[in-house]
Amino acid sequence: MSVTSRNRGCRLRRSAHFVAGVAAGIGLTLLVGAFMGAGIADARKSLQPSVDTLISTSETILGEPISYPTGTARVTAAVITVPVGASTGWHSHGVPLFAYILEGELTVDYGENGVRTYRSGIGFMEAIDIAHDGRNGGDSDVRILAVYMGAEGKALSRKAGPPSQ
Repeated sequence: MSVTSRNRGCRLRRSAHFVAGVAAGIGLTLLVGAFMGAGIADARKSLQPSVDTLISTSETILGEPISYPTGTARVTAAVITVPVGASTGWHSHGVPLFAYILEGELTVDYGENGVRTYRSGIGFMEAIDIAHDGRNGGDSDVRILAVYMGAEGKALSRKAGPPSQ
């Protein structure tokens, strides 16, 4: 084999290696770009608002139909804290009330309608015009987000005696 043929063969192999290297580089660039693009898309997706429905109902926790009071609407939102060992005392609500347990565990006695326990992360429509008493028997305060859907001049809650059993 002549020197010229050997040099030509080396050049061809080097050219093939060069072309393969360029192709691999382009492929790697495209692959990295695709992953980065997916990452950017994921980042954009995570920046979008999301909706987690806490409740959607037309009844209270005891199955009563929800009806709004007449008059000028007044919505009141409050955070209620029930300390360890405390109770709400027997009371009732004359207006719809959405309750969401932010922290802790609350046990509510509804008299002849039973006893229910609500834990952190639970939302419910409270009973209307049915006496009940909530107790914190846990080892930390209970915090409740309460959203009353009332009307001007309507009491959000009123004291009640325990139901006769």
